[in-house]
Amino acid sequence: MTLVPIQHAAIDVQLAYATTENFAGEVLYTTPEDQQARLHTHAADALFHAADRAAALGLRLLLLDAYRPQAVQRRLWEVRPDPEFVADPAIGSDHSRGTAVDLTLTRADGTVLDMGTDFDAALQQSHHSRIDICREAQQNRLVLLGLMAGAGFELNPYEWWHYALENSENYPLIS
Repeated sequence: MTLVPIQHAAIDVQLAYATTENFAGEVLYTTPEDQQARLHTHAADALFHAADRAAALGLRLLLLDAYRPQAVQRRLWEVRPDPEFVADPAIGSDHSRGTAVDLTLTRADGTVLDMGTDFDAALQQSHHSRIDICREAQQNRLVLLGLMAGAGFELNPYEWWHYALENSENYPLIS
């Protein structure tokens, strides 16, 4: 299966696992191919639709992860074997299907909006439905949810940053 690179005027890319700035504390995307954000065509088209909608609001998408090789998924599970925040590689991650993204919102100038927690924070406050975060963060999460759901993505109730295409389980895992 061919994955397409993510290039769009309203999407910035900063793959967290291509740096040490992630919960594993190590560079997990070591090849040039892995260091480029890529998705299944259906997911890319949906993401581009969400980005167009964000741009109409004066916002941008900041993409933190997209396709994730299964070897990286196994490593993340070794570091954090918590099914609430990391997909068990024995089951498979939607990232490894090329149908999931981790992302946040920024203003047009690149300022990251407050979402209540950091990306990849294994905290109860990372759950979508939390009301024990500031009102601005709650509103920002709802804007992100509206953009992504309107483009055909489903939320992960435990991670405000994670969205997968509807019916992602019907897509095959990619090596």
